[in-house]
Formats: sequence, structure tokens, C-alpha cells
Amino acid sequence: MYCLNVVLTVKDESKIDEVAGYLAKAGRLSRSEPGCLSFEVCHSTHDPRTFFLCERWESEQAWRTHREAEAFTTIYQPLVLPLVDRTPHLCDILE
Repeated sequence: MYCLNVVLTVKDESKIDEVAGYLAKAGRLSRSEPGCLSFEVCHSTHDPRTFFLCERWESEQAWRTHREAEAFTTIYQPLVLPLVDRTPHLCDILE
């Protein structure tokens, strides 16, 4: 399994709702992709500028294929990334 958690921080507070909409749509599309075991989009209740992507893929190759799919190429990369600071964390699941 390939596990990736991403912390996204919206740069401009006026863009929070816009980013939330984009991420919700990207999440729905990503969950339907081959090899996607789980794709959760979380919004912090502590800091409204912060979102978390919790992704589980069958393999690193499935994740790489995701980066060529619609959710990534038409929403995440062109619309979300310019509006956020991004910190990815590749993870091992302990239990």
C-alpha cells in the first residue's frame, strides 16, 4: 500500500471556500480511480485555512497514474496548487 498525507494551507483566507469546492470535486473523482483504496479530504476545525488529504493507494504506480488523471491535471494542479502551500508526508501505517 502507498500512503500519502498532504497538508494544504490556503494562502489567502478569501479563497478558502473556493479551495474547499475544488478539493471536494477532486476527492470524488480520485475515489473512482483504479487503485484508489481511500481518498479523504478533511478541513480543519481549528484553522479554517488548513486542509488535509489522506490518500491510500494500492501501489506507488497507482498513485503515479493518479497524477495523470482528471482530478489531478484539471483541478488539483492548475486550480488548487497556486492557492495553497503544500506539505506532503509519505507514511507507513503502523496498525
